Amino acid sequence: MKQIPLAFRMRPQSLQDYFGQQHLLAKEKILARMLVKKQIVSMILYGKPGVGKTTLAKVLANELNDYFIELSAVSAGIKDIKSAVLSAQTRYEESHQQTILFLDEIHRFNKAQQDTLLPHVENGDLILIGATTENPFFSINNALLSRLTVLKLKPLTLQDMNALLRHALSCDKILSSYPLTLKDSTIEKIFYASTGDCRCALNLLEAMFLVANTADINIKKEIELGDELLAITLSEHAHKMDKGGDYFYDQLSAFHKSVRGSDPDAAVFWLANMIESGADPLVIARRMLCIASEDIGNADPKALGLALDAWQAYERLGLPEGRLPLIQAAVYLACAPKSNAAYMAYKSVFDDLKNYSEVSVPIHLRNIKPIGEKISAEYQYPHNFPEGYVKQRYLPDNVNRQYYYPTDRGLEQKISQKLSYLKSK
Repeated sequence: MKQIPLAFRMRPQSLQDYFGQQHLLAKEKILARMLVKKQIVSMILYGKPGVGKTTLAKVLANELNDYFIELSAVSAGIKDIKSAVLSAQTRYEESHQQTILFLDEIHRFNKAQQDTLLPHVENGDLILIGATTENPFFSINNALLSRLTVLKLKPLTLQDMNALLRHALSCDKILSSYPLTLKDSTIEKIFYASTGDCRCALNLLEAMFLVANTADINIKKEIELGDELLAITLSEHAHKMDKGGDYFYDQLSAFHKSVRGSDPDAAVFWLANMIESGADPLVIARRMLCIASEDIGNADPKALGLALDAWQAYERLGLPEGRLPLIQAAVYLACAPKSNAAYMAYKSVFDDLKNYSEVSVPIHLRNIKPIGEKISAEYQYPHNFPEGYVKQRYLPDNVNRQYYYPTDRGLEQKISQKLSYLKSK
């Protein structure tokens, strides 16, 4: 007998059975207001897997009594789009029924394929609902994006998850035939394990049910789907990671900000989570090398060398041993004194260069002196002077600014003192 997964069996057909996305569907929110008028606009539904993009599109079609065509950009092409458009036009001429074209993974369409949709979205031949896990402002071309409303779907809240799982226990034909119980504390653990992904949560619930001993039982005896069953189900459950998408870069950003914020615990947490989820450790190593210059700089110059050593050590060791030098470097960088003075100096120069049409090297600094040109000052060799320093101009004549402002942290405190001393001479 064909086994249909619980997540598919529980797919709602109406808004009444749809859980989550209250920022779009609650009273007076954007989709709720549109549905009152029995009309929606073409849109992009953007969000992580399992937040209900496909389901929401189907529910909207059911609520509006619109015809629903579902395509995936992974396998569909221009021919499929033209066929859907022709079908929509014919249907409207014959019965005045609007068509919703749901295009999953719309970011996988190339520019030419996306352009095919433009006139039909614009003149209302059909309503386009595209779904994507990628940021549409980067993955959808501007011409199509300007004709669509972008709606971001969020992972389910704990309250949403509680309602969803209890609805499954009471309404699913298979689960409801057993006296199953589920504590709020276990639902909370499922919520965190699934990271708000409703499909993942339902899969976990079904796996717990299948792991439970339901054979030869007294039908009146309750079967608790508790923490023990969840632990068995999660024993080999991999952490969630999208190596090339927003979720990975969100974690990489959290790691960077944890190191910048001098929190070694959080830095190690995010580093470990990324590595254990299958991220490329060299991506993390490269980010630490950047952090060593951008956020630590000359407050602790050793940080740059340590980050590079950790990178090279990982390349020689590989996994699992290669995790250790990366962890060591992350802890060191998090605990090191912080300075972005060097980074800000470059940024200030970069901004200033836009304002200078010409920056001439002072004559006394040039490699070859121009023949016959009067030189107002000869270059003075600093090593010929006490303390290896002599005051002379190094910036162009039309530039008069200080760019590097060392902090009072770490080694930069001494650098600041030295620069102040030299300026006073």
